[in-house]
Amino acid sequence: MSSKNELFKYILARLALLPIMLWIISSMVFILLRIAPGDPVDAILGTRANELARESLRIKLGLNKPLINQYFEYLNHLIHGDLGTSLNTQEPVKEIISKSLPASIELAIFAILIASLLGYLIGFLGAVKPEGKIDFWGRIFSIGTYALPPFWAAMLIQIIFAVLLGWFPIGGRLSPGESPPPPVTGFLLLDSILIKNIKLIFSSINHLILPSFTLGILLSGIFSRSLRLNLEEVLKKDYIEAARSRGISNSRILVRHALPNTLLPILTITGLTVSSLIGGALLIEITFSWPGIALGLKEAISQRDYPVVQGIVIIISSLVVMISVGIDIAIAYIDPRVSY
Repeated sequence: MSSKNELFKYILARLALLPIMLWIISSMVFILLRIAPGDPVDAILGTRANELARESLRIKLGLNKPLINQYFEYLNHLIHGDLGTSLNTQEPVKEIISKSLPASIELAIFAILIASLLGYLIGFLGAVKPEGKIDFWGRIFSIGTYALPPFWAAMLIQIIFAVLLGWFPIGGRLSPGESPPPPVTGFLLLDSILIKNIKLIFSSINHLILPSFTLGILLSGIFSRSLRLNLEEVLKKDYIEAARSRGISNSRILVRHALPNTLLPILTITGLTVSSLIGGALLIEITFSWPGIALGLKEAISQRDYPVVQGIVIIISSLVVMISVGIDIAIAYIDPRVSY
């Protein structure tokens, strides 16, 4: 059997697992929300509402039905692409997600760019001269940024750059009084560029700098350490020693021979970090009042808004699973050493 046929079967097998994984995740979310303490009726009406009003609302929301009936209705709606309606605002969950998801993606993209540029640069420079000053301080930086509590780092950066120096706004995506551009893509910066509004472009960039810089700094240590460790392992290989014995310079060995062989694990880490950032920057979004999907998830959980929580978790899980499968397929396609 040819390698292409084996790769094709591997891709089909990975794609076939997608709906199974999403079904498991969606079922777990449904069950965990129902067994968790708290009642959405109490969150909407308060604990002092009379029993008649409570029962009427419970019937209206469908919470009076047996749990198994609720579950099958929930799956039926998911199969047809219906994420439901918010219990609190009666707004379709799709619309709630479509408003907040672009903000999280925008923040994640800029944070990854900062983390990649800074982290990979520090890791590469450390590998050029192992045990040197740059390598030593690079390791301190990697460990320090990884260990920093996100909320503490975010508040510290806010105090320094927004409060004391006044260089950047303390939070939000636009200044008070500024109206967002027509939502063509949902990405504030891109939509501002499309309508060529210079004021909105600079305002959106100005508001984006602090949260993306904070998140990028916190992630850069992971990227730096990952590249440094992978390069260190590759530089011990026999073919590297053979290249040195032929008189090839260390810089050329590092760039032409060692660095390309570290790209696959780096690709994996970067891809998974991007996918997890879309819903994982909760503390950053809260601290900077960034209206992303993580902040929306936090508010929905506090309000016991089942459909919104379920919809957000399913969308985030779908993105993470699809990116993970995409990375696995790309690695299997690029690297012939991967067995499938």
